[in-house]
Amino acid sequence: MTMQLTAWKRAIPNLNTPSTKDLSRINGSIALPLRSARSAANSGGYPVTFAAPYTSISKSQKQKKSLDRDFFVSVLETSVTRRDAKAYMNKFVPLLEKKGATGFKQRAAQTNSTNKKSLAEELVRADAAVVKKDVALGPKPDADLAIQVPMYVALVKFRAPQEVSDAILDGVGKTLSQLRKLGLISIVVVDCGNVGEDEAAQRQTATIQANRIAMAIDNYDAPGARVIDSPITIEAPAEGDGSPFTSRGLFVGNPQDLMAALQEEVIPIISSFGYTADACTVKPVNVNDAILALTRQLSGLQFLGQPTEDPKAIQTSRSAEVYRLIVLDPLGGIPAKNRATGRYLFLNLEQEFPEVRNDLTASASSNLNGQSSASLQHLENAELAKNVLSLLPPTSSAVITTPQEVANERGPEDNGVDWALVGTRRGQNPLIHSLLTDKPVQSSSLPSERFRPFTSSTGTAQIGSLTTLAKRGTPLTILPDPRVTPWKPPQAGQRGLNLTDPSIDLPRLVNLIEDSFGRKLDVDHYLKRINGNLAGIIIAGEYEGGALLTWEKPPGLDGSEAEVSHRLVPYLDKFAVLRKSQGAGGVADIIFNAMVRDCFPDGVCWRSRKDNPVNKWYFERSRGSLKFNDMNWTMFWTTPDLALDGQKFRDYESVCRGVEPSWADQKHVVD
Repeated sequence: MTMQLTAWKRAIPNLNTPSTKDLSRINGSIALPLRSARSAANSGGYPVTFAAPYTSISKSQKQKKSLDRDFFVSVLETSVTRRDAKAYMNKFVPLLEKKGATGFKQRAAQTNSTNKKSLAEELVRADAAVVKKDVALGPKPDADLAIQVPMYVALVKFRAPQEVSDAILDGVGKTLSQLRKLGLISIVVVDCGNVGEDEAAQRQTATIQANRIAMAIDNYDAPGARVIDSPITIEAPAEGDGSPFTSRGLFVGNPQDLMAALQEEVIPIISSFGYTADACTVKPVNVNDAILALTRQLSGLQFLGQPTEDPKAIQTSRSAEVYRLIVLDPLGGIPAKNRATGRYLFLNLEQEFPEVRNDLTASASSNLNGQSSASLQHLENAELAKNVLSLLPPTSSAVITTPQEVANERGPEDNGVDWALVGTRRGQNPLIHSLLTDKPVQSSSLPSERFRPFTSSTGTAQIGSLTTLAKRGTPLTILPDPRVTPWKPPQAGQRGLNLTDPSIDLPRLVNLIEDSFGRKLDVDHYLKRINGNLAGIIIAGEYEGGALLTWEKPPGLDGSEAEVSHRLVPYLDKFAVLRKSQGAGGVADIIFNAMVRDCFPDGVCWRSRKDNPVNKWYFERSRGSLKFNDMNWTMFWTTPDLALDGQKFRDYESVCRGVEPSWADQKHVVD
């Protein structure tokens, strides 16, 4: 309540401004002066009286240590693998070096890349080096304001901040500040929704909430946040304008305040309003269209109203790269009907968006339990993620989550319950986790038994995370299509799929297998072995990954055709991902999900060498495993209650023991 009242008082000067402004501001001819930009850093343009300007050193040091400790904890709680740490450091260490941490790369190279504490320590040193440099040198001269290349930006849509408590908002501010320390600076667009009031009242609400967010960020590391004037210009949209690549009637016509904030690494806060191009009148705009306009501007895809007289702003715009879209919505991630968590933990937009759209549209039409408005809001968030990511490189992603999960704080009432499946610890912060690993907090391919129910901070029962990580992803080809032809054991006289089928690119498939396994395949031997018992094939993208599945006959099986067909074992013969795609983009999870949900929902088995480094991944996703004492194999399966069916278990074991390898180097030697 205190933050709400203070934000209201701070917003009063902004509410007395007229609803129109000089046309030259729309055209971007007046840049924000450096001195006024700095003085407005924490106030959005009004004077601020700083209390206790000479804070004691001990108190300042205590606050700095507390912030550093929270930062350490946030990084250490993230499950960073060697590959994750290397990918993050390759991308963000050059930026931290240019920001002033000159020894970062050398110190990082001397430490173990998997040491998460060392990673956090280096990041704290980097931030301290920048602050110390700024204090020693004073205000930066204009020549030094040119932003270092590259700057990674997160576009943040904050929906309904008026419904968020001060404590949760403070946690969100802390997380956004920590993201900046990790190399990702946010641009926050405030969406207070249609409050059913006139435009003046909507502006008042939006201004108050924007100042609340800025105050929450200002509680943490400098340089804080700034409420800036909207850079959005409104003009009549072209007829039939429905593509994210076009303006939709909005473009960034006044980027000076925005670019000045980015140059100083201040987090800009923008209300979802714009100025008309003809009369310069303030009007509310659709927040999703405003996010798309900012994306086009920062991606070099805006061609309307592009200013040419400010080379500094143009340089900043070209230097900034939108790396992530973040949607903070009290509703959380995208709902899913066929997931144990009730949410898409990972959303492959190329493959799953049509299903999402159909499900949410049907839910909104039926209006079951009054969920029509919630379904439409989820659909808006999914469409925003799809449209924004279509403008960005494939490495970009979108995170849709709740402010509560981003704040990542537990109340006293949560001390005795599991929090995000980590016992009594806090759950991993989804924004920090996704930045360091580029993965969802919990893998989408885990079996349902891995998700334990717990009580959320709001007191509601919950299974798993409410966060969705969305990527443009990769298309998936499944032959035969299980939606048309379910995968069933072959019948007598029935012609099945073969790898020589024209719809399968055999040379690319062979290259995929050999690249993934690092071994030469005996193609002729392999084709003969699986001829007639190929169940199907799953291909991700342009043969970036794939799975070959077969129906295997247990050794020594005799009897009628019906009995043989009944006892055929569903077997994962090859699971391969190109080495360049391993650990990135969720290719393995996409393939595995398709296998266990669409192709073999009743279960499948496979085997892996005991010393295979991928076994940890297999153990997590299987429902059971068995290590053979006399062989170098471990058997895995996803079949429910397999151990209770003795005959089926023996069939699975005999198949995994007896499958003959088809490698050209040691084709007759079992690994």
